[in-house]
Amino acid sequence: MQDYWLARVRQHATSRRSMLLGAAGAGVGLALSGTSAVSAATPTSASAEPPFDFDTGNAAESVLGPFAGPAVYATVAPSDATLIIRFANMLELCWFDAIAPYHPTAVGIYTQLPRRPRAEAATNRNKNIAILYASFRVFNSVMPQYADTWREMLQSVGLDPADDSTDPSTPVGIGNLTGRGLAAAREHDGMNQLGDHGGQVYHRQPYADYTGYRPRNTAYELTDASHWQPAIVTKGNGIFQVQQFVTPQLKHVTPYSYTDPKEFLVPPPTASNHRNKAAYKAQVDAMLATSAGLTDEQKTKAEFFDDKFASLGLAVGAALQSRNLGLDEWVHLHAVAETATFDAAIAAWYNKNIYDSVRPFTAIRHVYQGQKVTAWGGPGKGTVSDLPAEQWRAYLLVADHSEYPSGSTALCAAEVQAARRYLGTDQVRFRFERKAGSSLIEPGITPREDLVLSWDTWTDWMHDCGMSRYWGGVHFPAAIQASWEMGRKIGDLAYEFVRRQINGEAVLRTRR
Repeated sequence: MQDYWLARVRQHATSRRSMLLGAAGAGVGLALSGTSAVSAATPTSASAEPPFDFDTGNAAESVLGPFAGPAVYATVAPSDATLIIRFANMLELCWFDAIAPYHPTAVGIYTQLPRRPRAEAATNRNKNIAILYASFRVFNSVMPQYADTWREMLQSVGLDPADDSTDPSTPVGIGNLTGRGLAAAREHDGMNQLGDHGGQVYHRQPYADYTGYRPRNTAYELTDASHWQPAIVTKGNGIFQVQQFVTPQLKHVTPYSYTDPKEFLVPPPTASNHRNKAAYKAQVDAMLATSAGLTDEQKTKAEFFDDKFASLGLAVGAALQSRNLGLDEWVHLHAVAETATFDAAIAAWYNKNIYDSVRPFTAIRHVYQGQKVTAWGGPGKGTVSDLPAEQWRAYLLVADHSEYPSGSTALCAAEVQAARRYLGTDQVRFRFERKAGSSLIEPGITPREDLVLSWDTWTDWMHDCGMSRYWGGVHFPAAIQASWEMGRKIGDLAYEFVRRQINGEAVLRTRR
């Protein structure tokens, strides 16, 4: 069993190394280039690459990635959905505000600066400079520990990180104003980014919970089988720890496209009520059957969608590859997608707090305590029929928050609907090759042969994103279904919100 958990730990370590942020991807604001990892403190040298062309290039795509990638991967894990979405939202919306003064109609979401003459938007030069300075200010807000990296990022293309201009008639001033404006608004938006909620001065802990959340069960004692039980997880080498509900305070953060997450209260997960014995056992038995029958494709998709950098990021990145979008449209699509995922995360976490629902691993142990079950037996074990129920594990690492609804599914559904509305089509072509044995959970074993993950519509992508959480053993079907419906609604609202900003029909969003 220790080998099993060490393999799970390596899943995260390898995911961090496997890709670098460097091409367009909505999941983190930058797309994933597949480059090998480098230290966040020593980013890839820009001198080895051709000089960046400010007039025709895309700085968000070409300049930020090699510097941001290592820092982001060192700060958050690929499955840390709430922080990934937050970082991406702040970064990509600062791009939106940075280029708004150069657009014919767009209004910044956080900063409403004077519109610049159209001649200044004849090339991408001014917009790229504004994007880089805005990103510089946001990066220093969310990841100040990498201040040297962010300075090097500007210096790599000949920009001066000491230029503090706030002149709204210059691209440097526009970038500084928009980046600082967004950062200031977000530092006290309810997420406790600075760890100073309630006036805390000493020993601040960024993103610490201040809501007083307490699980009804402990990791060692199950007192209510309807509710979330923290898992005991390991870093390997005999180091174990008990999960804490990650950022439950997200429910208090103000969304962009709707007024209150109560608008998206989903129906109760009745089958997860242990007093509803027949339904409770039925969903447990269905999960066990799915675990026992996992295919290579299901395992591979479960791993793919579990990595939010890869799945959410590559979705928009792949869509962009088939489109010849200019810089403005490129930024606007990212803003649409990130607004959708941000607002969907708030609604999902609101519901997770309300229902605090049981994860499959707890339900299976509760129903079959002291008995043997048939299920996946761990890396390389295949399906076994003598697995003690207390030892059952999901194929994926179980997330550190309650089960219902599925946050990952809500993010996918919202992003898909918003992007589909922006692009005006459900047609999209995704092709991602996975080599034989490339699994991070079953390395050298899964898949048995080279496998191509493919989707031809956003609808199919959204379906498999949701089902991957079931195949991975971390969600019951009801959580997925509820999130599909909620996410689609929020995706529509997010698209309409950003469209109003693009059309200049919205008012300035002030400090939240």
